[in-house]
Amino acid sequence: MELLQLQYFQTVARLEHMTKAAQELHIAQPALSKTIARLEQDLGVPLFDRQSRQIRLNHFGRAFLKKVNLALNVLEEGRKEVADLAGTERGSIHLATNNLGRITSAISAYRTEHPEVNFRILQTPPASMEELVNLLENGEVDLCFTAASIDHPDIREQPVLDAEVFLAVPPGHPLERRSSIRLEEVAAEPFIEYKTGHPFRKINASFCREAGISPNIVCEVDEPSALGSLVQAGLGVAFMPACRKDETPPYKMLRLETPVCRRVFRIAWLERRYLPKAARSFGRFLAEYYAELQAP
Repeated sequence: MELLQLQYFQTVARLEHMTKAAQELHIAQPALSKTIARLEQDLGVPLFDRQSRQIRLNHFGRAFLKKVNLALNVLEEGRKEVADLAGTERGSIHLATNNLGRITSAISAYRTEHPEVNFRILQTPPASMEELVNLLENGEVDLCFTAASIDHPDIREQPVLDAEVFLAVPPGHPLERRSSIRLEEVAAEPFIEYKTGHPFRKINASFCREAGISPNIVCEVDEPSALGSLVQAGLGVAFMPACRKDETPPYKMLRLETPVCRRVFRIAWLERRYLPKAARSFGRFLAEYYAELQAP
């Protein structure tokens, strides 16, 4: 059994299509088919069910794929660790996030200081915390950046940004002259919210429960930019995190006196997997970067 066979099998298993796998691997399809056939011969069982030109991973293949993924991930970790020790890798960071807008400026600032480091960024749906876990467990990313705790026994988390949450009100709103407010005072206001399942929706719901109110949600969105645009258009009020010091939003931001409303953004990584130097460096940088932004 050869390493190349395992890598080829992993690709074919993911795509379940021999032609597409051959194209992705940049080899001829007959050569790929022979490689998979030799692997099945070595194992003594078929790994795919074949019907005409269709192939599907069977129960032998699914069981074998789990071990192949583990083996190849361990080898990749070893490569990264040896490269770090030898000082030959210029650095790369594989990052997944369900809140790209909040971390974009930090990535840009880090690249300014470390132009030799390359980023590969995967943006996941806001509600898909399970996808972040899978990406870490499968070794597809080094770090995740999220505003909600992943809450997994094998995943470590480090808070890097503790952001105060304000209530944004439209221009000309009767509350615009106020500088602060208690959340219970706006129980009757129309609220613009994130869609059900979004981590921010869950955090915002906890604020409302603590204040003893049930918000009147008139509109649901996916993106923070849409939230701000609808507030500006006068459709309702919304929970919004503190802006950067160099930003002035086109709507009034009221400090919430009670309850205390904050969002904690964090990075997460799989504890049992080797974390490359570049990823560790970026984690330290994030904490310092956001602390500087929040400094008075």
